[in-house]
Amino acid sequence: MTKQELLREVSLFLLDLDGTVYLGDRPIGAMRKTLSALRGMGKQLVFLTNNSSRTEAEYREKLTRIGLFSAGDGVYTSGMATAEYLQVHYPGRRVFLVATDAVRTEFEKSGVVLDAGAPEVAVLAYDTELTFPKIRLLDRFLRAGIPFLATHPDDVCPTEDGSMPDVGAFLAMFARASHRTPDAIIGKPYAPMGEGLVRKYGVPRERMCMVGDRMHTDIRFANNNKMRSILVLSGETTERSMAQFPDVPDLVLPDFNHIFG
Repeated sequence: MTKQELLREVSLFLLDLDGTVYLGDRPIGAMRKTLSALRGMGKQLVFLTNNSSRTEAEYREKLTRIGLFSAGDGVYTSGMATAEYLQVHYPGRRVFLVATDAVRTEFEKSGVVLDAGAPEVAVLAYDTELTFPKIRLLDRFLRAGIPFLATHPDDVCPTEDGSMPDVGAFLAMFARASHRTPDAIIGKPYAPMGEGLVRKYGVPRERMCMVGDRMHTDIRFANNNKMRSILVLSGETTERSMAQFPDVPDLVLPDFNHIFG
């Protein structure tokens, strides 16, 4: 597929964050100009992340601060997708949520009933405030057999000074300790997050394009959800490493600014 064909066919671009539109607090190249040009063409932009340690408002603040967010843009996290999944598949159920305080508040505002006493569903988000009492409670509820959801499967989260353990690493611990794996994982590369995007934005999958730097999450997510995809080589994946994966993107670009280059 050519750049021109993709720009003609896509209405909504799903933009991964670190390694795709910015590195740390620095936009990649002329990203502000690129995103402005897409908006000028009538394209909708949604910043999409698996990181469920922050809220929608926190991501909006950062993206605005570094000049990448504009009125009409969207933010969608695996945490937001999980809260919506609970409303669709477990309406009214009491939920034990392992998450940061800010994300817990975001779930409550979305209508999810949180309960650490007698929950009916357990959810593991990316809790950068994780404590042993939280681990022990989740283990207890998992052993009791209640449904178990995870926001996303990433083993590590990239940071400017190296990676740190993410939800996938926590899931390995609970698989060993509680002998449970999630009944559903919501975020990239799985289908529930794609279903949530279709519900939220009302755009057909074939008119969405996932832009990201990871083959096993971003490009596989697009393929699993029958969306278009652009792999950018400005982050984790290199031309050499992409050959190790079965997934095939529609386009490969040095960075997303090359959509016009």
